[in-house]
Amino acid sequence: MKRRDFLQTAAAATALSVTASSLHAQEAKPKLTFDAAGKFKIAQFTDTHYRLDKKDIAVESVRLIGETIDAEKPQLVIYTGDIVTNGKKFDGNVTQGWDDILAPCIERKVPYAVVFGNHDHENAEMSRRKIAEYIAQKPYSLLQPNPETVHGDTSYILEVLDGDKPAHLLYCLDSLNYSSIVHGYDWFRPSQIQWYREQSAAYTQKNGGKPVPALAFFHIPLNEYGEMIHFKVRDKRTLIGTRYEDECPGAINSGMFLAMRECGDTFGTFVGHDHVNDYVGLWHGIALTFGRWSGTATTYGGDKKIHGSRLIELSKDGGRTFKTWIYQRGGEKFDAISVPQDLTAKKG
Repeated sequence: MKRRDFLQTAAAATALSVTASSLHAQEAKPKLTFDAAGKFKIAQFTDTHYRLDKKDIAVESVRLIGETIDAEKPQLVIYTGDIVTNGKKFDGNVTQGWDDILAPCIERKVPYAVVFGNHDHENAEMSRRKIAEYIAQKPYSLLQPNPETVHGDTSYILEVLDGDKPAHLLYCLDSLNYSSIVHGYDWFRPSQIQWYREQSAAYTQKNGGKPVPALAFFHIPLNEYGEMIHFKVRDKRTLIGTRYEDECPGAINSGMFLAMRECGDTFGTFVGHDHVNDYVGLWHGIALTFGRWSGTATTYGGDKKIHGSRLIELSKDGGRTFKTWIYQRGGEKFDAISVPQDLTAKKG
């Protein structure tokens, strides 16, 4: 199914009003703050492909989410797309699917954010916008449907606060689904990149001209993931984690990575989409990271990996650094690293 035709870039005056409102849009939502030790932990779940017609299998993803929250005690959960799907025939209740998959967070009173993948809207009786609006009104949800003038539905910003000041930003971005222009996956459109640049500039200005350190979460990897893989072999760059399939980015490189480099705030990106990749590498100063596949036998991945989650830990005084590791169902943890420190050394 093709998504709606993309919208034109917002006029300058509208974009500025969007920026101003976005800076204050979180006031009614749960606030994200560091714990007593100055740490902030995020659990990323991706590609659960939760299906009501295969609920007896899909429920294992719900159990994984609850187990991970209980074991790791994150202050925030982020779902990075392809979360609720239903194969070729939807059974008529997409909201029940979202109720089920979000229940572990709601029951434990853990705030959560959601960005859509390329399958979340397929065969549903609701549009992507209506699904986003439904999730946004649920308890502990931090999802904010983006303005109609910006392409997509789930692009918004979360602030991790030190007192009343943002110490870190979390860009939740809608990487869309399938292109209506060429064959292949869609890409970040001009209105989205412009929106990102304006938000970043507004926060930078408010921060005395210094970019606020930021991470970005979305579903479909940027083209630069594949570029990094190509050049890491030649330059023996450090890559931590596993790669069992080729990257599947958007069909066109529209320049989101360049925008992130030029704005100077984003130092890590976290995606899903490619189920059996869970690596992290450093490319031009940005840590390009895959989450851990969190699905079940409703989709592919189980022949290569036990499902799990990626954990990310920020420090109040850490600046452009973070720690990350994989939590695997059953309690095993591995690939624990500090970024960028553990990614800068070249292999032998």
